[in-house]
Amino acid sequence: MAEQKEKDGKDPESQMSTAAGHGRGTVDPTSSSDSISISSVHSSNHDGPHSRSKSRPSLDRVSTTVSLGPDNPVEHYSSFVEIPDSVYDRFSPRRKLGIVVLMSFCSFLAPISSTSVLAATPEVADEYGTTGSIVNITNAIYMLMMGISPVIWGPASEVWGRKSVSQVTSVLFCGCSIGTALAPNLAAFFIFRILTAFEGTAFILVGSACLADIYRPTERATAMGWFLSGTLIGPAFGPFLGGIIVTYTSWRVIFWLQTGLSGLAAIGCFVLLPETIHHRKLDDLEGYTRRRKLSVVWGMVNPVRVLVLYRYPNLIMAGLASSAVIWNMYSLLTPIRYVLNPRFGLTTPLQGGLFYLAPGCGYLVGTLFGGRYADYVVKRWIGKRGGVRIPEDRMRSALPFMGVVIPACMLVYGWSVEKEVGGIPLPVITMFLQGVAQLFCFPSLNTYCLDVMQGRGSEVIAGNYFVRYLFACAATACVLPAVEGIGVGWFSTISAAFLVAGTAGTMAAIRWGKGWRDAIDFKRRQARMKEREAAREELEREDQDQDEKIMSAQEPNQASTSTRADAVAGAVDLEKGTKVLEADAK
Repeated sequence: MAEQKEKDGKDPESQMSTAAGHGRGTVDPTSSSDSISISSVHSSNHDGPHSRSKSRPSLDRVSTTVSLGPDNPVEHYSSFVEIPDSVYDRFSPRRKLGIVVLMSFCSFLAPISSTSVLAATPEVADEYGTTGSIVNITNAIYMLMMGISPVIWGPASEVWGRKSVSQVTSVLFCGCSIGTALAPNLAAFFIFRILTAFEGTAFILVGSACLADIYRPTERATAMGWFLSGTLIGPAFGPFLGGIIVTYTSWRVIFWLQTGLSGLAAIGCFVLLPETIHHRKLDDLEGYTRRRKLSVVWGMVNPVRVLVLYRYPNLIMAGLASSAVIWNMYSLLTPIRYVLNPRFGLTTPLQGGLFYLAPGCGYLVGTLFGGRYADYVVKRWIGKRGGVRIPEDRMRSALPFMGVVIPACMLVYGWSVEKEVGGIPLPVITMFLQGVAQLFCFPSLNTYCLDVMQGRGSEVIAGNYFVRYLFACAATACVLPAVEGIGVGWFSTISAAFLVAGTAGTMAAIRWGKGWRDAIDFKRRQARMKEREAAREELEREDQDQDEKIMSAQEPNQASTSTRADAVAGAVDLEKGTKVLEADAK
């Protein structure tokens, strides 16, 4: 009974903290070993700060080790768990490559759906009797939902596992694609597009988490580069495919093609995708009552878990940097048909769609080099630091491309179109170079999110996608009115300035990120220790009260005597207090 009482008396935050700790890794600053052993503290699964079990975790700062030297993670957990190299060797290189290819294909679906309709915007508007601006709002809302959904799917993948979330979302994505293809009116089109976006982001999020599960920190960016090829090629090739389809058949065929592709993705998730997560949080809840389990699970998947991570300024800087790059991407892709078709006298969707091949080819080229370069930079700085790996070093590889190459290309693109100079080749070349440069930025920024807080990587990157797709939503919604109002040249200048600001934030995170993390971690540890001390004192008071009740029930005469003694003592104390007051008055 006492043991059950302890379990039921555990506070939700401690349950979340304890459950989050299993299967996680932080870093031992004193170790530089490449070989590590794993140990899960299952005995503490149900012990919160109110528990008096001998298996309660130590309150001291805990640590683990990861490959290639010490790390400096954002958060430390209340369970001692080490991540061994053997965890990353569970799958053969060929199997890992298969996982990357499958998840890259899945991540291709949501972004291609976001832009494939761009080439068909006039046709969709004509069928539903509305304007292109209204149809473009659906794309903005699509981006908004892509930003909101990660705060749900990220924690969910930690609780139920990567495979389960991928299976559920792939089936729902396929069903919503069918609904979009059959939409009889604009309202139905809006609804099914929104639902499609809500499921589609899970592929991007879970795919990134899978890479963190199976690749060592110094290998992740290379794999991330290949994975992101699907995420970024989708938005670039989507309008091209949409242009071909709209030129020769109905715009609804775009979504029937999307349905077929999502069906293949669903089959792959059920047949080919293994479970990659090291430890599911749901497994820690065995023995809990159904009601208690639901309460704890809600605490684990609560979106607030993702949002509160932005107490760390370094994550804010990484989010703004990612947002600057994604803003540039969608502000470039969204208005192509409205800007370049009139500029060069093009008349068909297919002709306008050809311009999307330029950044798409840039993404393909960047895939070959961007991730590898990010891993190279990390290894170089590990050598400079004598074997110590600091996560912020990861972002150094993005600085020249985010701060110089992309802004310069954006300015040349915008003003060459505005002033009608350079013909077709100049904007095509600048769009290609931007595509290459973006693949040198995203692998670095995404992998940083996985490295900086190992064990909650899916939640960190979910928060990053939340911010970046909010900016993508804003870019999609405002780019056409802005281009019509101030011109493509000045709008491109604003985008370039945003990129420079994002670069400045990234440099600040590289310079001061570790100090920010250490300061916040120290404050959180101090606050947590105070909470635990208060909980212990409360428990001791409860035990003392219970012991007194037992004594009073067993020895009524002694209790009566004690009561009289207390009354006498109270009278004495009252007399002493009166004398003290009189002395103070004098």
